[in-house]
Amino acid sequence: MARGCALPELFDRTGHGVRPTAAGQAFLLRAQQVLDHVDLAVRDAADAGGGDTGSLAVGFLGTALAAVLPEVLAAFRGRWPQVRLDLRELPSARQIEALLDGSLDAGFICGPAPGAARRHLTTVPLARESLVAAVPADHPLTGEPFIALDALAGQPLILSSRQTEPAAGDTAVAACRAAGFEPRVAHEADGLHTLLGFVACGRGVGIGPTGMRRFRHVGVTLLPLAPATPGLEFHLVHRTADSGTVLRNFRNTVQRLAR
Repeated sequence: MARGCALPELFDRTGHGVRPTAAGQAFLLRAQQVLDHVDLAVRDAADAGGGDTGSLAVGFLGTALAAVLPEVLAAFRGRWPQVRLDLRELPSARQIEALLDGSLDAGFICGPAPGAARRHLTTVPLARESLVAAVPADHPLTGEPFIALDALAGQPLILSSRQTEPAAGDTAVAACRAAGFEPRVAHEADGLHTLLGFVACGRGVGIGPTGMRRFRHVGVTLLPLAPATPGLEFHLVHRTADSGTVLRNFRNTVQRLAR
């Protein structure tokens, strides 16, 4: 009640009972609205506490979009349809930066988090993929059942950028060195679509994860490498200090479907 205002009569008392005055009807209407808002606030708080509402900013790589992510999104949205998911395609290095500055809540990255970031981030291993070679359709090696790694010595190679995808680039370089040669890197690609595009244009032979098979790029043949190379690990990553219910529900969904 406003200070200094006298409360008007809210009820008329008659021989037949008590009836609200016009002021009383207005008061009851507003009081009911207040109670309704309190009830809504209680329900909203309960939903938020249970992870039924809220938002989550999620980064991902192209390989995640082609593999685990569609199934994860379908399952998560089916269970928590009121949670808003903000999906952003970013290379691993950019995802780490965004997680550290708070603009992402979770991400799907290639390789573990870099050493300096591990104090602040938790990584959840999801899958491991071996390396394969991507060769142009008219390349002499296209008809082979597999490619020996040392056969790539002297070939112009297209690798994932070690600035944006350090784990993928470093693993490919390490595999070449283990086969006895220093790779001749013609291009470093920021994403797998770009890598396959360079291959299709005849710019060299690409080396990347088995997940590239899901992209089916015209003019490119993917072949196993021999000997088998160390696998690339893919992880879900989030800030260790974050313990919100929405993030926990998302992580549990990812882990369940990635088994």
